Amino acid sequence: MPEQLSRKQLINIATDFGTPVYIYHAEKIAEQYHKLKHAFKKCDSRFFYACKSLTNINILKWMKQIGTSLDCVSINEVMLGLKAGFEPQEILFTPNCVDFEEIEAGKNLGVIVNIDNISILEQFGNRYGNSYPVCIRLNPHIMAGGNYKISTGHVDSKFGISIHQLRHIERLVKSTNLNVTGLHMHTGSEIKDVNVFLQGLEVMFEIARHFDNLEFIDLGSGFKVPYQEGDTETDVNQLGEKVAEAFEEFEKETGKNLQIWFEPGKYLVSEAGYFVVKANVVKQTTATVFAGVNSGFNHLIRPMFYDSFHRIENISNPKGAERIYTVVGNICETDTFAWDRKLNEVREGDFLVFYNAGAYGFEMSSNFNSRLKPAEVLVKGGEAKLIRSRDVFEDLLRNQIEVL
Repeated sequence: MPEQLSRKQLINIATDFGTPVYIYHAEKIAEQYHKLKHAFKKCDSRFFYACKSLTNINILKWMKQIGTSLDCVSINEVMLGLKAGFEPQEILFTPNCVDFEEIEAGKNLGVIVNIDNISILEQFGNRYGNSYPVCIRLNPHIMAGGNYKISTGHVDSKFGISIHQLRHIERLVKSTNLNVTGLHMHTGSEIKDVNVFLQGLEVMFEIARHFDNLEFIDLGSGFKVPYQEGDTETDVNQLGEKVAEAFEEFEKETGKNLQIWFEPGKYLVSEAGYFVVKANVVKQTTATVFAGVNSGFNHLIRPMFYDSFHRIENISNPKGAERIYTVVGNICETDTFAWDRKLNEVREGDFLVFYNAGAYGFEMSSNFNSRLKPAEVLVKGGEAKLIRSRDVFEDLLRNQIEVL
C-alpha cells in the first residue's frame, strides 16, 4: 500500500517547480483501482476511468498501464484516449446535449456509443440500423449524491432517457432494428449508501428483460471518498458482494449472462492529488484572520461551486501553534476556500496543501482575472516529473487575434 506523499516531498516539489502546483501520486491511483478490482472479483466486471475528472495525457497513459478502460463525455476526450493508447473498444463515449455529428464522429472512431436522447437514438437507428451496436443511457428517477448539482438521476435531470419512455424506446428499436447491447445509468456523485446502486440495479434488471442482445449493464459511478476526519466512503466490498449475488440471481431467472460496468473518476484520482499553494499575506480584520494564498477559484473551484471540503495543512510549519484562519484566494471575487479553519500558524511564504485535489481541480481551472494556470507534477516510484508546464503570459494571448 503506498504511503501518502510526505510533507518533505511536497515542499521539495513546491520549491523545485513553484506554486501553485498540482501533484498526483501514481501508486495511489493504482491502489484505488486494485481496490475496485478486488471488491468486484466475483463479478464479470469492467471499470472505465471517467476521465473528465483529470485528463492529463500522462494520467490517461497510466490508467491504460494499470488496466482500466476509459469513459469519455466529449469527442476530444475520445481522441485524447486514443492518443494515450486506448483501443476504440476500450472507450465508452457518453456525451450529453451534443448534435448528431459528434455522435457520428464517435461511431466513426469505433468506440462504444452511449446515447441519452430519444431524438439522437432515432437518428442513429434510421442511419445505421443494427450495423453498429449502441448503449442507451436511462434516467432511473433516483435522487442520490452528495450535492444537488452533482445528482444526475433525478426526475428534473437533463441526463438520460426517462425509464417512463421505455415504450417509446422499444418502438424505436423495433422500427429501426437497433442493436442495443448495453444499458447505462448514473445517479450522482459521493454516494455512501450501497443500496442506491442496488435500487438502480433493480430498475436496470427489469428493463434488461426487454432487450435480447444485451451484453452489459453500466451503473456509472459515484463512489464516495473521504474528504475530512470522520467521513465514511462507499463500502465497495459490500457492494461487490451484493452485486455479484444480484447478477447470479438474474442469470438464473432469465438466462442472461451480463457484465457489470462502472465508471469511477473521483474514486481513482481524488485522494492521489495534492494542491500546494503559497501564503501571500496574513491579514487581520475586525472579524477574522485571513490567510491569503497565491491561487483562487480559477485553480480550485470546487469549494465555491459545490461547497466541497478540502483538508488544508500548513506543511511549512506543522508544529506551529494552532490558530483560526479563513483561507482565501487572490481573485477579484469572493473565493473562500475555507472559513474559520484551524491551522498551524500561517506565516507569509508558508506552503499550504489542499488534500483530495486530484479530481476536478486542474480540470475545472481557468484563466479568470488573466491569472496563469498552474503546473502539474506526477510522482511515480518516488520520482517527481513535470507533466504540464505552468502557463506563461504568452499563453493568455495564444488564440487571440489582434485587429486593432
